Amino acid sequence: MADDCIEVTGKVVAVLPGTMFRVALENGHQVLAHISGKLRKNFIRLAVGDRVHMEMNPHDLERARITFRVKNAVVQKNAPIRSFGPGRSSR
Repeated sequence: MADDCIEVTGKVVAVLPGTMFRVALENGHQVLAHISGKLRKNFIRLAVGDRVHMEMNPHDLERARITFRVKNAVVQKNAPIRSFGPGRSSR
C-alpha cells in the first residue's frame, strides 16, 4: 500500500475482459478497476453486485485497484441459482 493512495468502497457494475471491472463508487462516479495480486493468487471471484474496497491514485481518478471483496450479509432467498438466458430452461 502506498501512502498517497485513496481508499474507497464501491459496487461492481460490469465484468470486463482481462480481469477488469467497472465499479460505481458511493457518490455515483464510475471507475475502471483491476484486481490486486493477492485476490488473483487466492482465486477470489467477483461478480456484478459485489461490494469491494479499492485503492485509487490521486493523480488518476478514473482507475483503481480492487483490494478486498466485502462478504454479502443479505442473500436473496428466491434468487435463481443459474440463469440459462431467455427461452432456455434447465435440463
